[in-house]
Amino acid sequence: MKMETGGRWLTVVGIGLLLGLANGSMQARERREQANAVTQSNGFLSAHPDLRWRTEGVQSYDEGRYEEAMTRFKRAAHYADKPSQAVVAEMYWRGLGVAVDRALAYAWMDLASERAYKDLLARREGYWNALSEVERERALQQGASIYAEYGDDVAKPRIEAVLRRARSKTTGSRLGAVGALRIQISDGAGGMLEVDGSQYYASKYWKPEEYFTWQEKTWVDLPRGQVEVGDLESSGRSSATE
Repeated sequence: MKMETGGRWLTVVGIGLLLGLANGSMQARERREQANAVTQSNGFLSAHPDLRWRTEGVQSYDEGRYEEAMTRFKRAAHYADKPSQAVVAEMYWRGLGVAVDRALAYAWMDLASERAYKDLLARREGYWNALSEVERERALQQGASIYAEYGDDVAKPRIEAVLRRARSKTTGSRLGAVGALRIQISDGAGGMLEVDGSQYYASKYWKPEEYFTWQEKTWVDLPRGQVEVGDLESSGRSSATE
């Protein structure tokens, strides 16, 4: 069976998480929309390079500028962004903006699976089962250098340093009274939305450990029905049994 040619899985990984897809009441959706407005505002993205580059990568991907999208997703990956790392893997697997390289795709998906998100682990195993023995050997060799540059051990400290620096510069002496602030941000539709400082400066967006917890919860809370994984094929090449 051939792998699906549509971008449904990429949409879930790159765009679905970006937009914070969720079921729930209208009130819950409104709160989610306001939170999305905060996390997609220019000021917020300038202080969160992982989300900034993922956002720009999604835009480039949607417009069919795949080489540019790959560059931007890799920049997000540099700051420990697992969804972007997964999209890089899928683009190598499909040959979007780059030559098809299934071994390299596996190495990137293995990296994206580092935090054991179930959907990414399943995708990684699908890749592995479709690889030839030669591809598997090369994938394991390439993985070491990819982890050395993009693994959590080195990538998390990068984003942690950015968050701490940005939080210190942005809030300054107002840390104890951010709730009194009113912040104007774009609503994404040409208008402006006013949010209070306690929402914009919520610790889950600025304190590294809480930030990673927030990202993980966002991933886990994606509606299961939205995760559609295409079939993988071995392209007629031999695939040894594990």
